[in-house]
Amino acid sequence: MENPETPQVLQPAKEEIATEVLAASEKDSSKKIEGYIWLLKSPYLHYRWHAAEALGEEKDPRAVDPLIEALKDPYVDVSWLAAKSLGMIGDPRAIEPLLALLTSPDKWLRTGAAWGLGKLKTTRATEPLIQLLSDKKHGVRKTAAWALGQIGDDRAVEPLIAALKDPDESVRIAAQEALDLIRTLKEKSQPASPGK
Repeated sequence: MENPETPQVLQPAKEEIATEVLAASEKDSSKKIEGYIWLLKSPYLHYRWHAAEALGEEKDPRAVDPLIEALKDPYVDVSWLAAKSLGMIGDPRAIEPLLALLTSPDKWLRTGAAWGLGKLKTTRATEPLIQLLSDKKHGVRKTAAWALGQIGDDRAVEPLIAALKDPDESVRIAAQEALDLIRTLKEKSQPASPGK
């Protein structure tokens, strides 16, 4: 996989085609989604990652299957944005593909999948995300802690308490925020006491 920190050298793109697609799409929301889906298959990295990101902002369910396919893009720049966009759309069809990415050898894919699953708030991700709290990469651990807070599953409490001793401060902060959120969610879900 391509290192996302290495600047990409892009060949001159067929600007006229992409410009036509995007210009037409500004007038019609349906065409906008179709245009971005079309750009996900562009031979040019810039257009693919732009489309992967934009489709998440649009939150249109028609983009789910093309974004799932984009998780296999040869450039991590595209696939991790596709993972995040799937979380933003919130469609349950994304759960299994994102769960599969949690074991990817690429830290960006693990991070994007954890973020997407946190947005989806699926308790099916709780155990795999708990495993990521001991990932070698602090960014993955931090995102896993954040995602566990978003999901709000009580099974994450003890592992998050353990993460308060993580060597990385950003992970400790994320773990504390996740614990606070889980506590808040639990308090909101409990019925009010009689007489209040």
